[in-house]
Amino acid sequence: MSNTSRIVHSNPKNLQVVYEDNHLIAINKRAGDIVQGDKTGDTPLSEIVKQYIKKKYNKPGNVYLGVAHRLDRPTTGIVVFAKTSKALPRLNKLFAEKAAKKTYWAIVKNPPKKQQDVLTHWMKRNPKQNKSYAHPKEVHDSKKAILEYRVLKKLDNLFFLEVDLKTGRHHQIRSQLAAIGCPIKGDLKYGFDRSNKNGGIHLHARSLSFIHPVKKEEIKLVAPPPQDSVWNACC
Repeated sequence: MSNTSRIVHSNPKNLQVVYEDNHLIAINKRAGDIVQGDKTGDTPLSEIVKQYIKKKYNKPGNVYLGVAHRLDRPTTGIVVFAKTSKALPRLNKLFAEKAAKKTYWAIVKNPPKKQQDVLTHWMKRNPKQNKSYAHPKEVHDSKKAILEYRVLKKLDNLFFLEVDLKTGRHHQIRSQLAAIGCPIKGDLKYGFDRSNKNGGIHLHARSLSFIHPVKKEEIKLVAPPPQDSVWNACC
């Protein structure tokens, strides 16, 4: 099996393409972009990627693009789309079966009690608030959530963590880190004291590894974090 990493490049729309082949395209999402259309009516990333493909390959008519997973709107990092109807169900299955390894970077307030730990909570979502609550024990209608974190660096008043996601729950990393007293920088919803100027939060989907659904090769995608003074201090 081959191991593939790609360097980000930009097009005039500031779309950062991390990886592309006949079946898949991976984007380094910016803070504020929504992956798929919602009630806001804002142009989703999926439509921007369709426009990119249409222009790059001079495609007539509609462009096929399948959404297999999502990132929260204020979060940055890797999102993979299917370019073919053959790839989409296989990609969906891959994510559903947790066969993709997801690693995130997070910058948080307060030091965790341990340098490295596995967090297990029971997540319950409140749709009206668009928020999830992390409970130490199982409650009605809750789902088990597991992540592993390690502290990579101490900044002035912040801490740089690497997070390996074991399950994929709504707002999981944001809620679980907040539950141990470490809200993510800029994340007002989960307890940080002020927002970031761009409306984003310092949570970044850093890398994604999986077996290509068609080529059956190992793919490892890595995306740089946004350019700002805090991320730059980490890297």
